[in-house]
Amino acid sequence: MTNHTMPLAGRRVIELGTMIAAPFATHILSQLGAEVIKIEPPAGDTTRALVRGGPSGTIIAYSHSKKSLCLDLATDEGKRVFHRLVATADVVIHNLAPSAARKLGVTADDCLATKPDLIHVHIKGYTHGPQSEDLMTNPIAEAATGAMDDHRVDGRPTRFGPSYHDQFAGTYAVIRILGAMLNPAASEADRRIEIGLYETGLHLAARDLAGMQLKSQLLGRLEKEGGGEFSMPGYGSYLTSDQRWVYLLVLTDAHWAKLTRALDMPEDGQTEFARLRDRKKAREAVEAAVRTAVGKYAFAEVEARLRSAGLGFNEVMPLERVLDAPQARQPGKLRELDFRGLQFEVPEFPGQFEVTPNLAPPELGEHSCELLDSLGFNQSEVAALLASGAVQALDPAKFAWAPVRDKN
Repeated sequence: MTNHTMPLAGRRVIELGTMIAAPFATHILSQLGAEVIKIEPPAGDTTRALVRGGPSGTIIAYSHSKKSLCLDLATDEGKRVFHRLVATADVVIHNLAPSAARKLGVTADDCLATKPDLIHVHIKGYTHGPQSEDLMTNPIAEAATGAMDDHRVDGRPTRFGPSYHDQFAGTYAVIRILGAMLNPAASEADRRIEIGLYETGLHLAARDLAGMQLKSQLLGRLEKEGGGEFSMPGYGSYLTSDQRWVYLLVLTDAHWAKLTRALDMPEDGQTEFARLRDRKKAREAVEAAVRTAVGKYAFAEVEARLRSAGLGFNEVMPLERVLDAPQARQPGKLRELDFRGLQFEVPEFPGQFEVTPNLAPPELGEHSCELLDSLGFNQSEVAALLASGAVQALDPAKFAWAPVRDKN
């Protein structure tokens, strides 16, 4: 299906991204119909060499449907090609360190000098303030904004698994881009967009930070509720008799009543712990009661009872089984990709009804010559750019996965 009716059809987006934040933002833009050109240095995006010397899942999941142009922006010729491309673009987005952006000539000042009506987005560690030049990664954002303090393994503050702060920063960037596009009176300041991982983390933590302030003022002391389950007994994961974990949604007193009936829990627990305040006071006893109740049954029985009761729950799924779920197999949920002869099913952008071109992730420099031609460089100029190293074309031997050796 063509993408001519998609909201960003005809828009050109230039990405200078590495790892996750900017590539995730441009992934969303591409799924909305934009043409995304991924500019990479000769060494490639870092994620091109993370798995046995070859591309990681990040490239497969978030760079499909993009084009790749390999440019050495440390050279004058590379910069010349870049700015000719910028003149044709609607958006430039990058997540380079501030010092690298200045060195390579890709700052808002640099790009807007070439294309005054451009939307320029810099996803960085911190926006304006005393740390605006500091570097930050996803786990440091978790550490700086309170998220990690509440996520401990054996008592040690530990990063989450997925890079949620990177992905949220990319999503916030998309929202700001769409806002600028929708505003016919957008000023230059509106089109100079900076998104900080730190500020993203602060916004994500706003509820917890406000709750902490509320309790401190009401109680006259600091009180924190630990744990991702909001200190609500019965809201968490429990092991069935056949050793499968099920995560229960027990937020309200009505949920508790349904749970106790569904799992035939003792009547005293149904009445003694009927109110959330009582369950919180007796957290350990309530947790033990739920563990015992769930542990009496195999998962299939627990599933049938909870579904019949209308309770929210799900098995805690290992990654290798996630895409086997009937819900995941519904039309429009997964995109089939063939990459280097391997087959992948990649989850689609939520709510997507019109599918963008089903293009595999580009190899480094796969579209370099095509793009140079479209920018008006003649054959001799292209040859000179390739010979100088300012531009690199596809090299099939680059970033090959190392073969897996038989351990036997």
